[in-house]
Amino acid sequence: MQAANISSEDAKLREEICTTGASLYARGYTVGTAGNISARCSDGWLITPTDACLGNLDPADIAKVDATGRHVSGARPSKTLELHRAIYERNADARGIVHTHSTSLVALTLAGVWSEGDVLPPITPYYVMKVGHVPLIRYRRPGDPQAAAQIAALAADVRAVLLERLGPVVWERSVRHASYALEELEETARLWLMSTPRPEPLDDAAIEELRAVFNARW
Repeated sequence: MQAANISSEDAKLREEICTTGASLYARGYTVGTAGNISARCSDGWLITPTDACLGNLDPADIAKVDATGRHVSGARPSKTLELHRAIYERNADARGIVHTHSTSLVALTLAGVWSEGDVLPPITPYYVMKVGHVPLIRYRRPGDPQAAAQIAALAADVRAVLLERLGPVVWERSVRHASYALEELEETARLWLMSTPRPEPLDDAAIEELRAVFNARW
């Protein structure tokens, strides 16, 4: 692809993608070339290249895709492009998406999730407030269009899903905020897996208070 003129909006989003990727990689949320990040912009979206290491992204290599999904500049986009596109088309508030192969969350899918509709119970207030319900998407190969269709059907109602054996996909009002929610999700999985016996979920009264005080989506 030919290089394109980069707007100030694109430049800022490219830096946010690279900074977020480096932070997640440095703290072990992703390894090797696993994971991808995208950001919605005014004329399409930006997405990390296929087989790129999130810890060593070059802003100039970030792929630009137009509003129709056509690759217009940068390196070849991630193989999960259609998944990202499906989320943006179904959720107008989503402006950033982060997908990693986070250890505790992948381990959770191997050990067994709490339920298919909620992979983890509401054991902490910040999980309820910052993440909310997270359904499981049963295993399909990376980039499978059927997985993208399943996620698209949920995109307006939740802010994250967990792909069996592959890890979380989280969308929020920015790349930065998507990464925050992903970190909270991973930490909750870690707490759940390390606790013996398993902790009880917050009760209905506690969750209702979080809804009333913080507008929690649960």
